Amino acid sequence: MEHDIEAFLFDRDDTLIVDVPYNGDPSAVVPMPTVEKALERLRSLGFPLGVVSNQSGIARGIVSAEAVQRVNDRVAEVLGGFDVWRICPHAPEDGCECRKPRPAMILSAAAELGIAPERVAMIGDIGADVAAARAAGAVAVLVPTARTRPEECATAPLTAETVGDAVDLLLAGSEGRR
Repeated sequence: MEHDIEAFLFDRDDTLIVDVPYNGDPSAVVPMPTVEKALERLRSLGFPLGVVSNQSGIARGIVSAEAVQRVNDRVAEVLGGFDVWRICPHAPEDGCECRKPRPAMILSAAAELGIAPERVAMIGDIGADVAAARAAGAVAVLVPTARTRPEECATAPLTAETVGDAVDLLLAGSEGRR
C-alpha cells in the first residue's frame, strides 16, 4: 500500500486528546495513548501537522469560542505546536461548508500548508473524519474508539488501533520519498 503523504491532519477529540464533551477547561486536556510519540516522530521527519475539529458547542451556547481557544492552546502546549488549525464552530443544522463530513476544513488546511489535498493524511475517530478526508481527496485513517460505530469501521478505507499505528501505517507507504 503506497501513500505519498506530505502533511498530517488530526481530529482533536478522541484522536489527539481524550474527549470531554464540549470541553472549555484546559486542565481537562489529556493526550490519547501513543499520540505524543507519534507527533514527535512526524515532527522529526519534517512533516507539517494540523488539527481539524468540529466544535458545535460554540453554536449551541454550551462553550464559548474563547474557552475552545484556551483548550486548543493547552493542546498545543501539551502536544507541541501545530502548523494549522481549523475549527468549525457551527451546529450540524447550520448547514455550513466547514463542518465535517464536508471537506472545507481539510481543503483550507491543505491550501494554507501549500500541499495538494491528495498528499494529506487525515486521522480521526469517526466516520465524519473519514468522509471529510475522502471528499477532499485526502488519505483517511480511522482510529476507532468506544463511540465509533461498527459501520464506520466497516467502511473506512484504512483503520488502525492507535494514532501511533496510523502514523506507522502511513509512513510505511511514504518512507524514502520525502
